[in-house]
Amino acid sequence: MTTTNAALKQWVEEVASLTTPDRIHWCSGSEQENQELVENMLRDGTLIELDPRTHPQSYLHLSHPTDVARTEHLTFICTSRKDDAGPTNNWMEPDEAHGRLDQLLRGSMKGRTMFVVPYVMGPIDSPYAQGGVEITDSPYVVANMRIMTRMGQPALKRIEHDGYFVKGLHSLGDLSPERRLIMHFPEEDLIESVGSGYGGNALLGKKCHALRIASWKAREQGWMAEHMLIMGVESPEGETHYLCAAFPSACGKTNLAMLVPPESMKGWRVWTVGEDIAWLNLGHDGRLWAINPEAGYFGVAPGTSPDTNSNAVKMLARDTIFTNVAHTDDRRPWWEGLSKAPPRGLVDWQGRAYDPANGPAAHPNSRFTVSAKRNPMYSPRTEDPLGVPITAILFGGRRSSLVPLVYQSVSWRHGVLVGAALSSETTAAATGKVGVLRRDPMAMLPFCGYNMGEYWQHWLAMGNKSDKLPKIFHVNWFRRDASGRFLWPGYGENLRVLRWIIERCRGNARGVRTPIGTVPLPADLDTLGLKADPADLHEITRFHPEGWREEMAQLGTYLAGFGPHLPAELQEEYQRIASELNGA
Repeated sequence: MTTTNAALKQWVEEVASLTTPDRIHWCSGSEQENQELVENMLRDGTLIELDPRTHPQSYLHLSHPTDVARTEHLTFICTSRKDDAGPTNNWMEPDEAHGRLDQLLRGSMKGRTMFVVPYVMGPIDSPYAQGGVEITDSPYVVANMRIMTRMGQPALKRIEHDGYFVKGLHSLGDLSPERRLIMHFPEEDLIESVGSGYGGNALLGKKCHALRIASWKAREQGWMAEHMLIMGVESPEGETHYLCAAFPSACGKTNLAMLVPPESMKGWRVWTVGEDIAWLNLGHDGRLWAINPEAGYFGVAPGTSPDTNSNAVKMLARDTIFTNVAHTDDRRPWWEGLSKAPPRGLVDWQGRAYDPANGPAAHPNSRFTVSAKRNPMYSPRTEDPLGVPITAILFGGRRSSLVPLVYQSVSWRHGVLVGAALSSETTAAATGKVGVLRRDPMAMLPFCGYNMGEYWQHWLAMGNKSDKLPKIFHVNWFRRDASGRFLWPGYGENLRVLRWIIERCRGNARGVRTPIGTVPLPADLDTLGLKADPADLHEITRFHPEGWREEMAQLGTYLAGFGPHLPAELQEEYQRIASELNGA
């Protein structure tokens, strides 16, 4: 297999000359090719086969202990002007970046196979899809890219037809953190990564292409690349509304995308289109239409259980690559949360007999890679070339106090401010102190490929293109009382909030207008069969003026940090709300 695209052929030759692999393999994406890769990885220890009776065609990969997560401090945006990267990104001048990378990549594939992986982000025949080619020396990356993207011969045909592709060069190098870099060159449609085999650093179609490079491209071309789930909510009458939602980590995004309706809401159904990334384009009808650029899930394993996400557990029963989970002595995967107590004979993620003194059995960032089609709630519209029309956009964070269960912005411009102000409290799963409030605008802080102030301006510009854009809401499932008890049951019961959101978009639900937006009263929510204290419902739908004045003061300081890049419209919206709060 080779290509008719001269630019691609030349680039492959240049990379081979730099990295000096023993051989070059163009990936076709075939089942036979995949089986040969898997067999080779089983032989060399890259993969461990799991029990074929309980988890057929499933494997475990154990990373080097220093290579288990995205390395944000080693991730750079390389643009000619530092200002284009903005204050929320690490920046390096392109010539310097290329020089450092060439040193690290020179001869890095000696003794290895160089895999050329053509892929497409999005349905293969979608006008909104984009092609890419990742060159890598990791067969583990190839196997994951086969699940996560539309990879192989069909993708190469699409690339040759379009004449465009994003270049991604990845090498494991020696896996040393001192020689690890993840570099993005948005002006060159190029990503280069060396020294890591971890998904977010090595699966270059995911965060690197689908968010950092795509967000830059989206601004140029007038669409949106967002860190958002896409879900369909079907009513008992058969009407389906599609929602997008952006949440920072540890805020239940995957669980929401795969929500199981409570028993008391019979006839309702949820469809998963995507659980991590959305590309949104303005349709001819003036609405925003979303595609999921990915074909699989690279999900966090710890905390996934029959109670929190039964559909996720079902889909992991076969055809899955697990990374850094524990396994039993009979080779069944296990992680914290899967069962109440660890099973006997457990081997931890570093290959040692499990001992709580050594830490958790599965790494807190352990993962599973599985095809989206394995999801029992997989939406048949996931492969729709035009995507699905979006009724509402949700922003949400983990806030233990102040922020109501749900509120609606009064306008698109106000909604952009709600997204820009998005914040969440850190958890034990994150490095650093627990409970610290951290701003994560639009949940894009680690993934926006250019200046965040300009990104907000792009959102505002989208609002001027149509009067049929989605309504914008904020949700918060995580309110607690003084003793730390959650005031809202969450999980499947969150469908009650989604129902209010949909009915608001249809003009059929009531709410109370406050300076922060429209908040429902408990009576405005569907509470039939809900086991919740009326006092709790009252508290999580209350608006607290004093607390919000303090919140807005902190937000003002944050926004001021973007200086001249803060859009004037956003500053005006901030002043409007602050003025309303002073009169509340």
